[in-house]
Amino acid sequence: MTESKYKRILLKLSGQSFCKPGEFGIDGSALKSIAERIADICKLGPQVAVVVGAGNFLRGDAFSKIAHIPRNTADYMGMLATIINGCALQETLEKLGQPTRVLSAIEVAAMCEPFIRRRALRHLERGRVAILAGGTGNPFFTTDTCAALRASELDADLLIKATKVDGVYSDDPERNPNAEFLAKLSYEEVLTKNLRIMDHSAISLCRDNKIPIIVLNIFKKGNITKAICEEQVGTLICGS
Repeated sequence: MTESKYKRILLKLSGQSFCKPGEFGIDGSALKSIAERIADICKLGPQVAVVVGAGNFLRGDAFSKIAHIPRNTADYMGMLATIINGCALQETLEKLGQPTRVLSAIEVAAMCEPFIRRRALRHLERGRVAILAGGTGNPFFTTDTCAALRASELDADLLIKATKVDGVYSDDPERNPNAEFLAKLSYEEVLTKNLRIMDHSAISLCRDNKIPIIVLNIFKKGNITKAICEEQVGTLICGS
């Protein structure tokens, strides 16, 4: 079996990966599919941390505008939704035989552990998937920024941003059929070209800590395995 070229990776999952395209909440088959992909890459050797989003329930910024709820409160609601996703993923992974722990930046003692860096590292070293929920624990930060922050804190060798597209394009490929696929970018190119694949704060954190980012389509089976085995897939964002 091919082995991972990385010791520790952080996988950023969007909330949309937990449901069918265009739908809401959690779909059992989509959840199982994601869990199976994570369990498979664990067998290749790397320690795996996962940051989950909550777009399948709500996005704080957008929700605050349509519901007339203060952004602070709406963002905390979104953070709670990531815990729902995290616990669902944990249960599904453990049914597949993969030991897992959910650690949250917001304390919800009945459902998960608090995020403590040393505790997360211990879980990873013991072969458990560490699902990191609750965002950063602060409003006004996206889960992309959380992913970059946790990857930096946990000394990850690679950050994988799992999306519904094949990588980074010069424009939205769903709106512009002539959008150019970009196989490799530097951190600076992402920032200067204002490519909105991740928040600028997330890109800057990865740049400062020399963490490469691979943006790929999680719905194509085998993509994550290719990424951690250093096969060409998606878009690589790195220092040069």
